[in-house]
Amino acid sequence: MSDLTQPSSPRGTAPFRIPVWSDANWIVRIALVVGLVLIFTALAAPLIAPFDPNSQSLISRLRPPVGFERYRDGFFFGTDELGRDILSRCIYGLRLTFALALAGSVIGLLIGGTLGLLAGIAGGVFEDFVMAMVDTQIAIPFTLIALLILAVMGSSLDVMVLVLGVYGWEQYARIVRAEVKKLAQMPFVEAAQAAGATPLRIAFHHILPNVVSPIVVQFTLNFSNIVILESTLSFLGLGVQPPTATLGSMVGIGRDYLPTAPWIVLTPAAVILLLTFAVQILGDWLRDKADVRLRSR
Repeated sequence: MSDLTQPSSPRGTAPFRIPVWSDANWIVRIALVVGLVLIFTALAAPLIAPFDPNSQSLISRLRPPVGFERYRDGFFFGTDELGRDILSRCIYGLRLTFALALAGSVIGLLIGGTLGLLAGIAGGVFEDFVMAMVDTQIAIPFTLIALLILAVMGSSLDVMVLVLGVYGWEQYARIVRAEVKKLAQMPFVEAAQAAGATPLRIAFHHILPNVVSPIVVQFTLNFSNIVILESTLSFLGLGVQPPTATLGSMVGIGRDYLPTAPWIVLTPAAVILLLTFAVQILGDWLRDKADVRLRSR
């Protein structure tokens, strides 16, 4: 009867499935599409940008987007106060903002995750020293630290990467240390210790896989916060210096023209919103997929 009620399929064939797509709900699918489009746009910026992002034309300054009066052909999202194409600057700004946020998040993860893992395993004086540094950084607003570093070392791109990399490392350290201390009391860790496993093997083969989930969540939060931090520093004139475009610097420069030319601010702000939306949604989904406790159910 089962052969009659179930449709047959050719032997050796199976329906084609993309696990990431088929396992995700519609919100995650939208975030995935948005994220892939933004990544492709950032990587292919020199190929798809219609104009040079730094090319100026004072005759075309403050032209509105397509559909409005005084629109000029080719400048679909309008122009800024120097006649530069907003779309081209957003594409190149997305590329640099994405690179800065990714580099800063990875550096913070490596610093904080390593210190948190070592502090949780070693304990003692080293743990107290790491947690003292964590408490110190939490007590001081990071914007003040960033302003001090930029004032002393300048606003070059390398310094910006350093500042963004230092941001958020204490959160990684706190999360990883707390998870390590909790997991160290679990039976599977005690069994590994009884079997003669070295501390490094226990750390990287037994404890670290169980810490992936909170690390992924913190990475997505940190990525979004770094985008906002870069925007804040650019708003204060201490970010990446003109004429190089980042999404944050475009918002910061366009604030003076918000009443008369809001498209200068709204377009890069919309790209920032899409970027943070995609990262947050995909981060939550990856957390569920990476959590070994959820996979075992």
